Amino acid sequence: MPYGFVIDQTRCIGCHACTVACKSENDVPVGDFRTWVKYTEIGSFPQVRRHFAVLRCNHCTNAPCVTICPVVALHKRPDGIVDLDRDVCIGCKACMQACPYDALYLNQDTGGAEKCHYCAHRVEQGLEPACVVVCPEEAIVSGDFGDPDSKIAKLRARPDAVVRRPEQGTGPNVHYIGADPVSLDPGAAKEPPTYLWSERRFPAPDYPDGVELWPKATTVLDVNHKVHWGSKVSAYLVTKGIAAGVVALAPMVGTTGLAGYLPELLGLAFLVATLVLLVVDLKRPTKFLSILLRPNTKSWLVKGAWVLGAFGAVVAAALLARLLGLDTLAAVMRVLGVPLALLAAGYTAFLFAQCEGRDLWQNTRWLLPHLLCQAVMLGASVLLPFWPDHAGLASMLLVGAAGHLGIALRDAYGSHHTRNAKLAASLMPRIEAWPRAGYLAFRAGLWLTTLAAAGAALLVAMDRLDAFSGAVLLVLGVVGTFFYEQAYVRAGQLPPLS
Repeated sequence: MPYGFVIDQTRCIGCHACTVACKSENDVPVGDFRTWVKYTEIGSFPQVRRHFAVLRCNHCTNAPCVTICPVVALHKRPDGIVDLDRDVCIGCKACMQACPYDALYLNQDTGGAEKCHYCAHRVEQGLEPACVVVCPEEAIVSGDFGDPDSKIAKLRARPDAVVRRPEQGTGPNVHYIGADPVSLDPGAAKEPPTYLWSERRFPAPDYPDGVELWPKATTVLDVNHKVHWGSKVSAYLVTKGIAAGVVALAPMVGTTGLAGYLPELLGLAFLVATLVLLVVDLKRPTKFLSILLRPNTKSWLVKGAWVLGAFGAVVAAALLARLLGLDTLAAVMRVLGVPLALLAAGYTAFLFAQCEGRDLWQNTRWLLPHLLCQAVMLGASVLLPFWPDHAGLASMLLVGAAGHLGIALRDAYGSHHTRNAKLAASLMPRIEAWPRAGYLAFRAGLWLTTLAAAGAALLVAMDRLDAFSGAVLLVLGVVGTFFYEQAYVRAGQLPPLS
């Protein structure tokens, strides 16, 4: 019994009755929407036509929001409805990154995610969703796709019935008849500075010249697209890279004096910083233990928590063994910490791969080695001030920075497989370090990390590297990596999904 919708855009008059009925039925906050009408104007004066597209959750057969939700707040019901338990949600916003259709929003009053749930409370009473009942043109048809004799099944079988973003492989269960292709192709039309009847909450994406858009098409009304992950996520990538990097490189510095325990101390300190950033970024931080108490084992947020837990346990055991004088055990635990450190550095590539709405983040083949290069670069940067005469650390810093530079340039200027990824890549070099910063995060980040690595190599070659200069290079490398992550994380979220 897979429930779904067929929306006949040849009948839709753009009256917004479905939007109003949905907001009234489900107490949707002002400024947020579970269903909305997008306006796209095609042509040039006087030959202009306005096209409507009724957009909403697609109740996907393979719903990526269900897969990524770490606490099973989102779930697929036996009748095909993708429902959400608002009391369970921890406010991690991962579902909003996973949805390719911009169908989820964050209720700022409660801190939880919300979405269209097919008016499940009505369906269970034998009633149709509120949007279906109120539509004056009967343009919205709901029902069971599994019944071949139903009206909705016959409409879906029409050759002109299409879905949004089929390339995502989610199996959408909202089909459209008579919709202009540009209306269903997010990012294909020009984005104006203001919408019809309203100001934009966020400015239109600042695409560079040369970005291919649909000719003579403009989106004149849509929901406000939001950026849900910000500087805390950028900082988390940096602190996690440092924690993983210092532990992965710990065998290089030996076990005499500081070398016996400092890498583990640094690793634990930055691991704690990583966990703090992850928790404070939740909109319901008091519920963070739900990730462990009711885990969705398919989510890489949960698997990542397990990885970080195992990583922290092994590093803590190595440190404790060293402090107790059990040097052999400490050496064994340090070696075991290396593969866990690499896994801790790289698991985010698999988490980002579950963010189906962010195509720039989807290429695990490049993101995984990129994260490993960053961990090596950051780990060497942090250890080098303590062992400034260690040529091996300087070499690792140079190698990691070279890999980081090469993959970063490839992400920004290389080829990409979807329009969404191409748009995000074109925006990455245009992101400011912070609002009105006056300089670009991507460019500043690469210059700083490259300068830190080249400076370390030069000073080592001249035998002039000391603790002070190493600390300066450390600051340059860490700040540069943070700036780069600001550009990468934000750019991936800017292209529209509706």
